[in-house]
Amino acid sequence: MERQAVTVRLPTDLLEQVKRFQENRESFNELVVEAVTREVQRRQALAAHQRIVARSAEVEKQAGMQASSLDLIRQLREGEERRD
Repeated sequence: MERQAVTVRLPTDLLEQVKRFQENRESFNELVVEAVTREVQRRQALAAHQRIVARSAEVEKQAGMQASSLDLIRQLREGEERRD
């Protein structure tokens, strides 16, 4: 993976906490890369969730509230109404 150098300014107290909890052989760079990777994934998941909620609202607006499919799913799992 290609890397690019950047400058990051951290609050002093946060940097001290990082140093306290940093593993012996763990590089600060790797710790930051892992933290940023997790945050990007979290934000991607949040954006996907927001798209799902928006799409659900759009479908509900167009088609109205749909009946729950839980009973049908339960019946299919139990073998009722099955057409194998």
